[in-house]
Amino acid sequence: MPTAAPANADTDVYPTLTWSENEQPHSVRWRSESGSPAPKRVIVADDRTPADMAFRLACEGSGLLWRGDFQNGRQLLQALARRIDRRARKPQANGVDAFNQQRMAQAQRARILGMLLLPFEAGHRLAHRRAPDVSLACLQAYGEADAPYVASMRELLGLIGAYEWRKNGLMVAALGAKIHPHYGVFAPVRNEYVGLVAATPLPNCSVAFDIGTGTGVLAALLAHRGVQHVIGTDQDPRALTCARENIARLQLSQRVEIVEADLFPPGRAGLIVCNPPWLPARPSSPLEYAVYDPDSRMLRGFLSGLIAHLSEDGQAWLILSDLAEHLGLRSRQQLLDWIAAAGLQVQGRVEVKPTHPRTGDVTDALHSARAAEMTSLWQLGLARSTE
Repeated sequence: MPTAAPANADTDVYPTLTWSENEQPHSVRWRSESGSPAPKRVIVADDRTPADMAFRLACEGSGLLWRGDFQNGRQLLQALARRIDRRARKPQANGVDAFNQQRMAQAQRARILGMLLLPFEAGHRLAHRRAPDVSLACLQAYGEADAPYVASMRELLGLIGAYEWRKNGLMVAALGAKIHPHYGVFAPVRNEYVGLVAATPLPNCSVAFDIGTGTGVLAALLAHRGVQHVIGTDQDPRALTCARENIARLQLSQRVEIVEADLFPPGRAGLIVCNPPWLPARPSSPLEYAVYDPDSRMLRGFLSGLIAHLSEDGQAWLILSDLAEHLGLRSRQQLLDWIAAAGLQVQGRVEVKPTHPRTGDVTDALHSARAAEMTSLWQLGLARSTE
């Protein structure tokens, strides 16, 4: 899946966070990879700050600049989350309305939890007691830091988790090897789509394209299965770096090329694979572009571009969950109409039921849709003239 470039990645103009402490004004850079704005009001908090007070202030939109023990700060974040969950109401709706209500609740939860702030020194150093060394995790996500800044504790914990994934890697059974995802790049944790690509018979081809390559897992898998030349494309710098590192680690650089492109590279291929974002909704942050595809733009762009890039007897593999259909965000007929309008025909379809934990979570507001979800690999070819 594709990913979006980090906010403010190529500019020297950054938002700032201002506050008063010990009767002195302070102003430092504000960092947020989710694109969240800097809180307009900041209050210094420490180990003496009651959780109920912190929750009230966070709900009001006040940032809590944490000066206490780092581990106590983590406990406060957990206390805030418990208070949010206790107040949460299960959506009294189904389909699109349930989806929209859940998205609003998730956004509100993220906003409140994002109000617990950490001041960093230059070099991504934390001065808090019992603070871990987070410099490498922050360096991989943020780049160099030659001046102090402030970021949310919630975001830092996400950075640490991503760093561990990148360091340890994720085992991909179909490859018999690990893939190392970078921060902000969709990780192949839902392995059913990888399994579909591993099990579906390959068409007779020597060149394949992997559109929106992400970590490079599907490009590597195609080469592993015997395709002689695979070109993986993406337009996010993080994804391009991640895919190239994974391909090099797997010793596939002679057969897999990773290029920057908006969907397709030049030329044609006998097999073109794409695993686009599955839900046609607006992302709430740059990091959500791997999941949400506004107005199905990538999906429709992939389908409409195949006629110019697929070999005459070639095959395109569209890997897509039908969760959007069960939520009422897109119909099966709409997908079929887009396929036909692009001059394509369905040659076959294989599907598998996802096994990720949410499918069995009866407390999930979208449980009925997730329980019915199937992931399909659509085998598409150029439509034949009937004349």
